[in-house]
Amino acid sequence: MAETVTRVKDEPLKIADREFTSRLILGTGKWRSNEEMLAALEASGCEMVTVALRRINFDDPQSRSILEVIDWNKYQILPNTAGCRTAEEAIRVARLARAMGLSHWVKLEVIPDPKYLLPDPIGTFEAAKVLVDEGFVVLPYINADPVLAKRLEEIGCATVMPLGSPIGSGQGLPDFRQIQIIIEQANVPVIVDAGIGAPSDAALAMEIGADACLINTAIAQAGDPVKMARAMRLAIEAGRLCYLAGRIPKKPYASASSPIEGVIR
Repeated sequence: MAETVTRVKDEPLKIADREFTSRLILGTGKWRSNEEMLAALEASGCEMVTVALRRINFDDPQSRSILEVIDWNKYQILPNTAGCRTAEEAIRVARLARAMGLSHWVKLEVIPDPKYLLPDPIGTFEAAKVLVDEGFVVLPYINADPVLAKRLEEIGCATVMPLGSPIGSGQGLPDFRQIQIIIEQANVPVIVDAGIGAPSDAALAMEIGADACLINTAIAQAGDPVKMARAMRLAIEAGRLCYLAGRIPKKPYASASSPIEGVIR
């Protein structure tokens, strides 16, 4: 008797009160030019882009142009608190973004470690609690920690965003079991953020049930960012279809593709 494979019903990606068709989110750092960034955004099909507000020099037209060249009617701007080392700094930057009229959505990053750029779980939780209470839509960047992910969901975060591997490392998802646990327990979207280096990494994240991926370095620093953006788009679509279809279980032994009943002997 053939084994049954679980299928999953597809639903749109819904974060807070917004629905998205694309499950790929792009960052706006590390691009070689604005022209290359805009072409890659188009090729990716993404609908949301992150902007590191603290790393914009508003006295420098070239730095400030990131906010000026992106079509705000086409892409949702997601300010992030990259560069903030404490909860207090992250809260201040989020408030600044809202006061500037950018958004009341925030990708929350609290990273005191300059070498490995690993997020501070305590600082992240503290900042998230304050920002949620102030009416922000909070998307926290965290280690692949199922307990922290659940706590952040319980205080009202709109998503959880576990890293696949350290930011910009391109290591992919060397051990995704913790992310699988987060996905299993979550009642909010799980977005794999950081470490994706190739389309196969993005496909794997989606195959195990992630709701979306946030990618920056792997596209911005690729030899041809536009081609890589399209490759990531297709990989995420393929990975999502695989998850919905239900992959066959892994077995320790072979299983013949053709039935043996009725074989002529």
